[in-house]
Amino acid sequence: MTQRDEGGAPERLQKILSRAGVASRRAAETLITQGRVSVNGVTVGTLGSKADPARDDIRVDGRRLPKPERKRYILLNKPVGYVSTRSDPQRRRTVIEIVADVREYVYPVGRLDYDTEGLLILTNDGDLAAALTHPRHEVLRTYEARLNGMPDEHALEALRTGVILDGVRTLPAEAVLVNAGRHDLDGVLRLTIREGRNRQVRRMCEAVGHPVKSLKRTRIGPLSDRRLRPGEWRDLSADEVVALRKTASAVTRLPRTPRAATSRPRRVNGPPRRA
Repeated sequence: MTQRDEGGAPERLQKILSRAGVASRRAAETLITQGRVSVNGVTVGTLGSKADPARDDIRVDGRRLPKPERKRYILLNKPVGYVSTRSDPQRRRTVIEIVADVREYVYPVGRLDYDTEGLLILTNDGDLAAALTHPRHEVLRTYEARLNGMPDEHALEALRTGVILDGVRTLPAEAVLVNAGRHDLDGVLRLTIREGRNRQVRRMCEAVGHPVKSLKRTRIGPLSDRRLRPGEWRDLSADEVVALRKTASAVTRLPRTPRAATSRPRRVNGPPRRA
């Protein structure tokens, strides 16, 4: 939007918003196209617009862009009964309430369902958040699910090779039956996936005839912490942030399974990633 020959170099608005910790770069693009961003009193509604963060008055929903904050990286064990957003129109409890003492404007990276427990990253580093949620990076996520019934080897192999969801086969996954060989009525499944379709783990298990009774995420890329209890959180160490950046910058190139013959067109712009 701002074009200057002198002074600071103009940058794309979505990059400025992301760096300021307002939202991930993808979410910032949505804010712009919805007409919720203004520069020097003029509403901006098109992507590609630029501004100078050092000189321009940039606002989101009428609120002036805050000064750049120090980057914050938090690992939270989300309890059941919380939504993974900063606010909720249904007035349900949000994960932001758990980290209410954090002064920085952090937000969740991806989502966990209301009825799912487990690890969730919160940060104000928009570039890292965008990289972690980009489909091409295929960041591994591990879940433990208590199932209805005990799956046999045929069901486990189906999960490993992929099941059809919305006409598209899921990518290869790692599926291990934790309580194999026991006489339990219900199976405990450890499932590692590399994509993030809507309620994917639950839908995969339903597809093989074993609906999920309870679900928790135990690992995100290189991050895992069994000591964190539901509702507890901690800051990531410098080494963990470095490892997370390496994971976010890596691109996994696995052969894609052809679409099913009766499949429907894949949605290009789907809902936020969640478990």
